[in-house]
Amino acid sequence: MIGQLSDLLRQFELERLEVNLFRGESRDIGSPQVFGGQVLGQALTAAYATVEAGREVHSLHAYFLRRGDFNRPIVYQVDRSRDGHSFSSRRVIAIQNGDPIFTFSSSFHVPEPGLDHQSVMPQVPPPETLPDWSRPAAEIAERLPEKIRRFMVRERPFDLRPVDPIDYLDPKPAPPVQHIWLRTAGRLPDDPHLHRCLLAYISDFSLLGTATRPHAIQYSSDDLVMASIDHAMWFHRDFRVDDWLLYSMDSPSASGARGFSRGSIFDRSGRLVASIAQEGLMRVRS
Repeated sequence: MIGQLSDLLRQFELERLEVNLFRGESRDIGSPQVFGGQVLGQALTAAYATVEAGREVHSLHAYFLRRGDFNRPIVYQVDRSRDGHSFSSRRVIAIQNGDPIFTFSSSFHVPEPGLDHQSVMPQVPPPETLPDWSRPAAEIAERLPEKIRRFMVRERPFDLRPVDPIDYLDPKPAPPVQHIWLRTAGRLPDDPHLHRCLLAYISDFSLLGTATRPHAIQYSSDDLVMASIDHAMWFHRDFRVDDWLLYSMDSPSASGARGFSRGSIFDRSGRLVASIAQEGLMRVRS
């Protein structure tokens, strides 16, 4: 997985085409289109490249407009909306084949002290007691339908350890809740920008799937269409994504062919480091 992590880091080394114009490479991770987390992370990287040192992203809001083609690079156009005394705002448009596929707004803040409180981390087993689910066991993988196997068997740059994994072979109705321990497959540089970009990348993984759990969705069905529609994220405290983080997710609602999910990310000590919200398409063709 170390090789996959190195390749992921290369994806965040954007080529600067102009002062506010960047180009990023795409990757096929087994999904039908560019992974939404890739576009999130690269857009944040492009925005960071236009913000003065000492300001950290504290929130981002994004819309996925069109499917991205992983066989082609993506161009990121940054609008420097505002640079104030302590806040900077950026807007980013991701473009492929001349069309916008993604829009993104982010806000950066000079760190300062203030009032402090947070919710409590759920009580779950520690990651060392859970199996690595970054790739399914061979005996399970060979029984998966091709549509799922192509996505699941690829090596990943993250070590993922779900507390209650979804049974892709025989899903059963379950509460719309998930807890997944995660960390990168290797040590990273001491660059807080990179850690935030990588957390944005992985934050799109499994979030929408939380909304499917009560419905025992057969992921192999050709009648199922799933895609992220929008994504919002708030960064609360510093963290390292190469140390264990708990991604705690729930879905309070699904209706009208859309599922809504929320996520809280805690570090190993129980500090809440980030919050996420996402709505996604969950269309079941009759």
